[in-house]
Amino acid sequence: MKSLFQLTGIIILIVVIAVVSGTFYVVDETEQVIITQFGEPVGEPITAAGLHLKIPLIQQVNVFDKRLLDWDGKANEIPTRDKKLIIVDTNARWKIVDPLLFLQSVGDLRTAQARLDDIIDSVTRDLVSSHQLVEVVRNSNELLDRIEERKEKREKDENTEFTGSQEVLERIKDGREKLTADILEGCQKIVRDGFGLELVDVKIKRIIYVQEVLVKVYDRMVSERKRAAEQYRSEGQGKKAEIEGRMSKDLKEITSEAYREAEGIKGEADAKVTKIYADAYGKDAEFYRYFKTLETYAQTLDNNVMLLLSTDNDYLKLLQSATDQ
Repeated sequence: MKSLFQLTGIIILIVVIAVVSGTFYVVDETEQVIITQFGEPVGEPITAAGLHLKIPLIQQVNVFDKRLLDWDGKANEIPTRDKKLIIVDTNARWKIVDPLLFLQSVGDLRTAQARLDDIIDSVTRDLVSSHQLVEVVRNSNELLDRIEERKEKREKDENTEFTGSQEVLERIKDGREKLTADILEGCQKIVRDGFGLELVDVKIKRIIYVQEVLVKVYDRMVSERKRAAEQYRSEGQGKKAEIEGRMSKDLKEITSEAYREAEGIKGEADAKVTKIYADAYGKDAEFYRYFKTLETYAQTLDNNVMLLLSTDNDYLKLLQSATDQ
């Protein structure tokens, strides 16, 4: 009899523990809960962290994450509007904003990921296929704007002629950032009302080119960089010509000023010499004539020169008069 009482007590204790454990549940700060009764939701979503009650054995706790969740899609081959086949790999972040609607329309995370696969891939394919390849790859026209700005600056310089390539590179209208923003907006319109979740962002993680497109993309990149290099070289040649012109002008000014100063000094010296000669000639004209004649002899005659003079030659007369004195 005592053993029966002990067994009954143990069974009652187990039942009490089971009932109590099924009555209380804990909600974490990162979780939100929907209570279902016989598969049907009851009450409002529970988002407050802490200890909560439910009817044991009848009600069930459905836990959903409140944090941002990652979605990483498969890389898909998509043709662009200009018939270039590329492989686009996208990813996204999303969160559950209405757990009740999410439970009713989706059910669980695996099904949600599958729905996002269909939605994001579909919207991405539609938008990428409606844009040129350059719109998917490039974010801005910064390089082209810089080239055009430098070209206009060079063309305003009258001393230099622009010699860079005149090839016109393709400009973008929207660009990659605008394209990804449109993808996000298109996906949000679909999931906002029908699934109880919100897409926070969608990004094109990478773009892989097939071999044929890869060659064309490389050629375009080389062409753009060559044009930019030609523009820089042209600008450098213009700067060089400007510096050389300024240097030549400065050199001419310096040479002209130096020549003017030199001629002035020479003129002053010649004036002084002339004055000295004039003063000397004015004091004794005969002596001055005699001295200059001797100076001329010294410059024209040496020991190896034989000079034949007539009796009426001025040289001979001067020598004779010097001897007589």
